[in-house]
Amino acid sequence: MLVLYAIAMFAAAQGLAWLQINGQFVSEWCKSNSFLLSLLGIPISYLFIHATGLTFVALDNRAWPGRLLTFAVGIVMFTILTWLLLGEPLTWKTVVSLLLTFIIIALQIW
Repeated sequence: MLVLYAIAMFAAAQGLAWLQINGQFVSEWCKSNSFLLSLLGIPISYLFIHATGLTFVALDNRAWPGRLLTFAVGIVMFTILTWLLLGEPLTWKTVVSLLLTFIIIALQIW
């Protein structure tokens, strides 16, 4: 259960980080208020730190599984948000990367 909670936190952090970095391509407000967007770094960092702590405990006090989960969730969130908000299509390379990402997540959880 802790791992699922951590994955949700990683997803939130990755989603916020995507908006912080790529919001300039979606919104004029984001483009002209980069300093205010940079302040999102504090809650984003908190989410990453807390989620990493949860995965460390949930996955037998090991750091690597949590790191791989962070990476995998980041790939999924980037793909979804880039497709939805920037309209970039899913290419065969992206689909293969996503499949590998889900394999990474499954290997780390089970």
